[in-house]
Amino acid sequence: MVLEMIGIRKSFGSNEVLKDITLWVSPGEVVSIIGPSGSGKSTLLRCATFLENIDAGEIRYLGRPAVTTTAQGMPVYVNPFELHQLKQTFGLVFQQFNLFPHYSVLKNIMDAPIHVQKRPKEEVRAAAEELLRKMDLADHANKYPYQLSGGQQQRVAIARALALKPDILFFDEPTSALDPELTGEVLKVIRQLADEKMTMVVVTHEMPFARAVSNRVIFMAGGVIVEQGDPEKVFGNPEQERTKQFLRNYQA
Repeated sequence: MVLEMIGIRKSFGSNEVLKDITLWVSPGEVVSIIGPSGSGKSTLLRCATFLENIDAGEIRYLGRPAVTTTAQGMPVYVNPFELHQLKQTFGLVFQQFNLFPHYSVLKNIMDAPIHVQKRPKEEVRAAAEELLRKMDLADHANKYPYQLSGGQQQRVAIARALALKPDILFFDEPTSALDPELTGEVLKVIRQLADEKMTMVVVTHEMPFARAVSNRVIFMAGGVIVEQGDPEKVFGNPEQERTKQFLRNYQA
């Protein structure tokens, strides 16, 4: 397994956002997470990528523990060095593109591989230029983020995540800040990555995309996984009434 999350709990004050969530992601699998606002989808991704600390549970990447739970039910994270190593396993693409505004497109992509992974500059440059060609952005290498459309900025953000050569990519509503025309540009890139068997977890409200591209769909509501399975089954013949209600509302 690339990712295992077991018995994950997370509260903010008295609000329990994640209630005993267990999920796994296999190599080459595309898992889409859907559900209403406030269901815990983004919090789950933030816990998976260590942007939030869990209250209970276990997280493993490639079989290596990142968090374990004591007999008393307390989560224990590995030491900072090991955590840093595990962070190299994944990339994260946010709703808001989070590019460095004072860096060129090329430097945005090259910065982390050089300074975090300590890879040779020329090797990183060649890889970054190839990624820009793949994203259909080769002509924009020396531009700055403000000179790009939202769809172009999100494609740069995807290239930046891929430049770290992650084993798994997380997307948190990658098209929510874009208009429909630009949304198509970004979904095309994610679809291409799926065709290349890139392991991905995508939190999305784009239902046709989730149905077409995913190997597995997870429906969350109220901080729990209500239903999961093959996209055609979840969308075409859901078992749970809560799933049916959500999809009816979405299609209405």
